[in-house]
Amino acid sequence: MTDAAASDAARARLPGELVMWVLIASELAVFGAALLIFLVLRLGDLEGFAAAQGQLHRLSAGLNTVVLVTSGYGAACAVGAARRGDRAAVRRWLGGAALLGAVFLLLKGVEYADAARQGLGLETHVFFTFYWLLTLFHAAHVVAGMVILGLVAIRAGAEAVEAGAQFWHMVDLVWVLLFPVIYLLR
Repeated sequence: MTDAAASDAARARLPGELVMWVLIASELAVFGAALLIFLVLRLGDLEGFAAAQGQLHRLSAGLNTVVLVTSGYGAACAVGAARRGDRAAVRRWLGGAALLGAVFLLLKGVEYADAARQGLGLETHVFFTFYWLLTLFHAAHVVAGMVILGLVAIRAGAEAVEAGAQFWHMVDLVWVLLFPVIYLLR
């Protein structure tokens, strides 16, 4: 195989691990189904959903969007560093991405505490049932992603870092879908 053919074959392959793609597809299907149900229920109670949504912290959620997207950039930079063989840079980038994940969770924790103080629980309104289920499920994925980033930082090999970044980008993508539907859609 010529160098050009090998280069074309490398570009044509799906990046990362196949098993991670299967996991990501299944997770996106779960989140997608829940969001679809949320949107259908919303159509039956536009006023109730708008009133419930008005009690959320949009500014905090917007800031969290910036935090997660920035962390995704860090994970992507870690992949580049891994491909160059720069283990120290891989660890710095992954550490930064995981630290931003912790910032995300801290901001969500403040939001959750305020919602609890207001008495906004699972049974308050169907909006809050889905708000809690979707955002807590996402937060669990953030925690899992932070663990994965920590584990792949130990190995710092290109394939492991790429697989970890795949999962982290799924976490970003899910939030980018949740944010407008839960916080912005009127």
